[in-house]
Amino acid sequence: MYTGLQSILFIVALDQKRNQNREALRALSKELAGTEKVQVCFGSMFVQLPHAQTKDMLQRDQELLDKEIASLREELKVKVGHLLEAQGKPELKGYSLKPLSGEETWFIKKVLDG
Repeated sequence: MYTGLQSILFIVALDQKRNQNREALRALSKELAGTEKVQVCFGSMFVQLPHAQTKDMLQRDQELLDKEIASLREELKVKVGHLLEAQGKPELKGYSLKPLSGEETWFIKKVLDG
């Protein structure tokens, strides 16, 4: 478990990695679409891997990063709640809201459209 500041810094670092992966996936789908093998940097070493394997690896990494960032953000919300409670301040309103799922959005759209 991280402290609040450590959590924020870790979220920022993971988000930067996620953005780099997103850029790499975009390059694989647009600029390097016709190539069979691509060069991937692992630390200070470049490795030539098949295009499909590289894309799959980056997509799995994106999913793991998304889950880790979401988990850290949830932990951070709890920590902020504890901090506010310790300071005698009221709980933040709307801070623990969650977005609607795709199914919930579809249902609401269907009800509103009639």
